[in-house]
Amino acid sequence: MENKANKKKLTDIPLSILDLVPILSGKTAADSFKTTVDLAQHAERWGFKRYWMAEHHNMAGIASSATSILIGHVAGNTTTIRVGSGGVMLPNHAPLVVAEQFGTLESLYPGRIDLGIGRAPGTDQLTSMALRRDLHGSVEDFPNNVQEIRNYFAIDPTARVRAVPGEGLEVPVWLLGSSTYGAQLAGMLGLPYAFASHFAPASLHAALKVYRESFQPSDVLQELYAMACVNVVVADTDEEANHLATTLYASFLNVIRGTAKQMQPPVDSMDGLWDASEKYNVLQMLRYSFTGSPKTVKEEMQAFLDETQVDEIMVAAHIYDHAARLHSYKILSDLQKGTAG
Repeated sequence: MENKANKKKLTDIPLSILDLVPILSGKTAADSFKTTVDLAQHAERWGFKRYWMAEHHNMAGIASSATSILIGHVAGNTTTIRVGSGGVMLPNHAPLVVAEQFGTLESLYPGRIDLGIGRAPGTDQLTSMALRRDLHGSVEDFPNNVQEIRNYFAIDPTARVRAVPGEGLEVPVWLLGSSTYGAQLAGMLGLPYAFASHFAPASLHAALKVYRESFQPSDVLQELYAMACVNVVVADTDEEANHLATTLYASFLNVIRGTAKQMQPPVDSMDGLWDASEKYNVLQMLRYSFTGSPKTVKEEMQAFLDETQVDEIMVAAHIYDHAARLHSYKILSDLQKGTAG
């Protein structure tokens, strides 16, 4: 049994941000891009380590489909924070194109770009067909495609196909996952690993165990590095945070119903908006969601860290009002620094 005294504190690890670039009800993608830049600039000042955006397609409430373009936009409007993909959905792209795009980003913003890679399409099957024109690829292609990207970043004088820019650049490659598959691959390749516990909590502990047991040191990572993503809604009081969190519940309710909607403002109560089965399913998906006052969230996040002993926590905040969203992240940064809660 591990000695509790040796366990990590929230103040010991970095916090980062996952921004889904939500499109608010009645607003446009252009509005979302402005608030994304504003949030990233605040996050940089507040000491968050990295700012990632995720590839999604054909979703009315998410504006991050052209992920690499947005990464460049955010990196160009900040100066120090790491910016990256959480992630690029590799089945939708040729590995060479990904290497060229992120080689370009790394050339423009050296030392600040992360390439997080996912195995899922980030959309429905029909949209996957529109993206790729065919679905002949299989799960078995993923390890080869990951390695192909890594080869493009290496220097190989004999290579007949080269990523220009890209070749010879040190772009950290992360593997992302919501199951044990990516965890094992990340461990075998000696790559950092990020788990999507903000929407797929069931396999978190199993995936972390597999990653730790399968990890082999590599030329890019001598010791394993695991990150988990969670949802956090923090406000001055538990009551206010619970009110704000109804936007999060409504967003995931739309996911399980398969309905496409822009992000909705908070409501006084979810009663009448979901039935018992829907409520159960949403709350199961949101198991690792921490909502409340600074004291409440600090205790819940520390308990999560005690359970997982991850090296970094990434936070998604489904909060409708931009000022409230900023306030939530500011409180989080204070918790990480030990100046709040």
